[in-house]
Amino acid sequence: QKTSFHRSHTLGFRNGYAFSQLPREGIGGETVFPNLLSQDQLDDLCTKGPTLTYGPAKKSPPPPFMPSYVAFDKQVLKFDAYFQEEVPTSAEEHYRIRQVGIYYYLEDDSMCVIEPAVKNSGLVQGKLMRRHRVPKNDQGDYYHWKDLNLATNITMYGRTYRLVNCDSFTKVFMESQGIVLNPPEQMVSDPYTEQRRTPVQKPIVPAGPDPLWQFLTYDTKVLRFYAIWDDTNHPFGDQHRCIIHYFLADDTVEVREVYSKNDGRDPFPVLMKRQRLPKTLAEKKMGFPSCVLEITNEEVLEWYSPKDFAIGKTLTLLGRTFLIYDCDKFTQNFYREKFGVTDFQPLQISEKPLEKVPQVIPPHNGFGIPEDSLQNCLRLIPKRPQKDVIKMLENNLKVLRYQAALESPVPEDRNRRFILSYFLSDDTISIYEPPIRNSGIPGGKYLRRTRVAKPGSTPEDPIYFQPSDFTIGSTIEVFGHRFVITDADEYVLNYLERNAESFPATTLQSLRDHFRPRKAVKDTVNNDIPKQDLDDLIEEVQKELKLYHSYLNTRKFHEAFHQCDKDGSGIVDKGKFLDLCDRLEVPTSTILLKKLIDYCSCGEDYVNYRDFLRAFP
Repeated sequence: QKTSFHRSHTLGFRNGYAFSQLPREGIGGETVFPNLLSQDQLDDLCTKGPTLTYGPAKKSPPPPFMPSYVAFDKQVLKFDAYFQEEVPTSAEEHYRIRQVGIYYYLEDDSMCVIEPAVKNSGLVQGKLMRRHRVPKNDQGDYYHWKDLNLATNITMYGRTYRLVNCDSFTKVFMESQGIVLNPPEQMVSDPYTEQRRTPVQKPIVPAGPDPLWQFLTYDTKVLRFYAIWDDTNHPFGDQHRCIIHYFLADDTVEVREVYSKNDGRDPFPVLMKRQRLPKTLAEKKMGFPSCVLEITNEEVLEWYSPKDFAIGKTLTLLGRTFLIYDCDKFTQNFYREKFGVTDFQPLQISEKPLEKVPQVIPPHNGFGIPEDSLQNCLRLIPKRPQKDVIKMLENNLKVLRYQAALESPVPEDRNRRFILSYFLSDDTISIYEPPIRNSGIPGGKYLRRTRVAKPGSTPEDPIYFQPSDFTIGSTIEVFGHRFVITDADEYVLNYLERNAESFPATTLQSLRDHFRPRKAVKDTVNNDIPKQDLDDLIEEVQKELKLYHSYLNTRKFHEAFHQCDKDGSGIVDKGKFLDLCDRLEVPTSTILLKKLIDYCSCGEDYVNYRDFLRAFP
């Protein structure tokens, strides 16, 4: 029954914009009831129609993930570039153009700069910048491939590179990413390198004689002359025998020196190297020292030629004068054919006799012994002076000991006593000072074992002290110190008496006079006192000291008396004995001690202190 089926107008334009509106009437003019749903809800219902009918659709799996270092593996952008480098140290070039290749690695956004190696460039080429992420500014940004383009400048670490071109892969990649590349530029070349590649124009030589004729004709043909260079007019000069070679191929001269065995000269192969030697020079201005300038052809009027060499002639070559006295067979044949010379009689060279210069021995400097220092003047490599081995074996361990006092104006040195030992094996002397407690002098070794020369002897011919010089009361000067011999061992007297033929009589008589009173005293010791009486008296003295004088330091007594007895005889002077007892606070005023001193007396002037010390154990 329905006859109208038209639809309402819902699409239109307003102010040039298309828009849609809800229909006011239904199909055929039917009444449209208002919808309680919003347009968004209606749109959802429209789109969810299949979902409501068939259920939710299954989602497709997501595409597989691929990291950048896999996607861009082995993909590198390569740009051709150059940079300008100043050259302040060269007068031929002020700047240098260096062509490089800049590589950008897409997998980790790192860059490196590599300069192709150029042969004979003299520069350190290759990798100028290692592969890493290059900082772009001070804010922490790094260079990206979006920052690279042709015909632009890029600054890395203070050096500005000009990008001029790239390869095909780089061009395709940049265009695929939507980057429009600038037109490529021409690569700039280094002007100095181009200048060196320019061929040098050879000067045009006018036509003339063939310059190789002389070389082809006289190659390997050399004139040999025997000459002598007399240099005796200079200090340490000598006559040097030399061989002069004249090369006919290029008119050069070479001088070689002839060395003999053990002549003392270094064997340099060439005295004058092979060169053309000027004979006459043109006058030149003296505005600059000529010794540092090379000689050119314009300054030489005449060069040396074969006609200047002959037997008996004197030549001056570079300031040295040579006398030619002979030549070889080839040279004689050459002069006979070329110049018609027939006289080749060699000269007789008489060598001047060498003046023998006397050797002057310098004075001894005081270090070591003169015999040892003299070896430095006699040999280049000094040797140890020879010793008398027979004398050392015969007199081994034989020592003559003397007691000496120091002769000095200093009051503290007057009471110092020394032991002077003379070693017969090598005639050396050592001096030892026994230490004395509380004396202020440490004592010990005063002079190490050495040979001592007599005062007044010369270092060239020193005279050393001998056992015959040591007599009782004599003064011995040792390196500026004077010692007076006051005593000696009995071994000295016995040794001199066994070898009386080797020593003067005055020395032997001096020792006999010194030991005669001591022997007489020993012969009279305790001859009239029984030993038992002495032992009983010593026991009584010990009992008395133990009761009334227990404070005494008996060890101090023994040390003091042994130091007073220098020769170890056990006999001391009675005056010294009493002074020593008073100083040690020994109660000598008691009756028993007085009696003990009388028992121990040796005559009126000496006391046997060893028997006395038995009372002080």
